[in-house]
Order: sequence, then structure tokens, then C-alpha cells
Amino acid sequence: MDVERIIDDIEQLQEMFEAPDIRPLTASDISAANRRHDDLLAHSPWFRLWERYGVCCRSESPILRLGEIDS
Repeated sequence: MDVERIIDDIEQLQEMFEAPDIRPLTASDISAANRRHDDLLAHSPWFRLWERYGVCCRSESPILRLGEIDS
């Protein structure tokens, strides 16, 4: 077992994962980020107002959610 080689491999992997991802975002990436954002803020009264009245700067069309009960 070559300990120096293993350490070098680990350091190379660390450098790879520290590098920023320079790929452009796709529509799917943006949509997924928006869903995560919405899920995180779902309990905020300000966010619920924003969601109810559709004040939004997103390019995707709003979704009408029928049958949901406000809490």
C-alpha cells in the first residue's frame, strides 16, 4: 500500500470538488432551485402572500393550486 499515492489521490479529489462548476444552468436546474427555495420558505407569511398574489420575477408560468387549505 503506497500511502503517499493515496494521499495525493485524495488531495486531487479535494481540488476537483473545490473548483466551481462553470457549466451554464439549464431550465431544469433553475426550476429545481425554485422548488427548493419555495419548499424552504413555505411557512413564511411573506412568502405565502407572494405566492398567493403571484408577485414574481420568474420566467416560468404560475401554477394555480386548487383545493389547498391555507393554514
